[in-house]
Amino acid sequence: MVVTGVGMHTPAGAGLDANWQAMLAGRSMAGPIQRFDPSALAVRFGCEVRDFDSVPYLGPKESRRVDRGTQLGFAAAADALADAGEIGADPARCAVVAGTGIGGLITLEEQVRIYLDKGPDRVSPFFVPMMMPNSTAGLIGIHFGWTGPMLCISTACAASANAIGEATRIIRDGTVDVVMAGGTEASLMAPAVAAFARMGALSKRNDEPTLASRPFDQDRDGFVMGEGAAFLVLERADRAEARGARVYGEIAGYGTNSDAFHITAPSQGGAGAAACMQLALDDAGLDTGAIGHVNAHGTSTELNDAAESEAIRKVFGDLSPPVTSGKGVTGHLIGAAGAIEAIIALRSAREGLVPPTGNHIQTADDVVPLDVVHGTARSIPKAAVLSNSFGFGGHNATLIFLPAE
Repeated sequence: MVVTGVGMHTPAGAGLDANWQAMLAGRSMAGPIQRFDPSALAVRFGCEVRDFDSVPYLGPKESRRVDRGTQLGFAAAADALADAGEIGADPARCAVVAGTGIGGLITLEEQVRIYLDKGPDRVSPFFVPMMMPNSTAGLIGIHFGWTGPMLCISTACAASANAIGEATRIIRDGTVDVVMAGGTEASLMAPAVAAFARMGALSKRNDEPTLASRPFDQDRDGFVMGEGAAFLVLERADRAEARGARVYGEIAGYGTNSDAFHITAPSQGGAGAAACMQLALDDAGLDTGAIGHVNAHGTSTELNDAAESEAIRKVFGDLSPPVTSGKGVTGHLIGAAGAIEAIIALRSAREGLVPPTGNHIQTADDVVPLDVVHGTARSIPKAAVLSNSFGFGGHNATLIFLPAE
């Protein structure tokens, strides 16, 4: 399976080039929340997608009838399809697999307020389709005229990585020829920020938000909430070659499992994550020496970074490859994180260049020693990249990418 089109709308901007440059610079996109008044919250900053306009993609009428997460997701998918060029596939053999951790949370908050303040007769008739997590997959299929499977994956922060992995499976088994796979999330709203802060998951650096997300750093104190979307066009290598498509790289391996340990905490010692990485390596038919670098989940939380570090060392031993995390730049985009990081990993593999981990200064004492790339980007030989995504509930997903020849 190869990737022939990509699209993304993130706090770092629209499109791969803008995001790639932000990653290479290690430049944080965090800042005071602007879309709503955060003054009553313990955490008042995040990574917002600024200046996004869905009207050029959906028109004014339909834009009002879909949640912000669906707007972002559809825009990213439309950009990915345009990037892929004329795919020339039977619509019945084209599918969508879209991931989201939460769905239309902004719509849910808005409509509950309307119900409480103005009564049931003022609730939008579009409330349910705007809120439902599968709306992005459905909208993409409707607009593209694709009649193959339209699936929604909701495995928290692993959702879009699982979406990409499951997309490869339905191409492999011959169900479809082309899949639009990725994810979207727009849950940056007051109750969600309050809830994550209450559980101790968020950084509380209100006075220095651009320094807040510090993956694997000794002074990390939590993640920074973000929003955004990314989608990839996947197809068989032979049909991509036949139509002369540009190829970003190959999805060579996929592993997924669960910790069966705790609803929010990772399994002790990163056992589940380590097993998941090994599943992906086995699926790709690669040994650890073939991996050029690890694109880590690296959220900047105390437990996640420590557990993932132990997992990486369990799999790779003392020969651990360079490790990076993009969440120091974009924050944590929940269900969209895996897809955004997949696109960056593909670019990294193709360029032989590992972006630095934003805000990483010194590896923490509670983290098993890793070669965390920080400060500046690092040139490495072109090789496979392993990308991790882990989610609340104990969901694990690992993807392995090979650079385009």
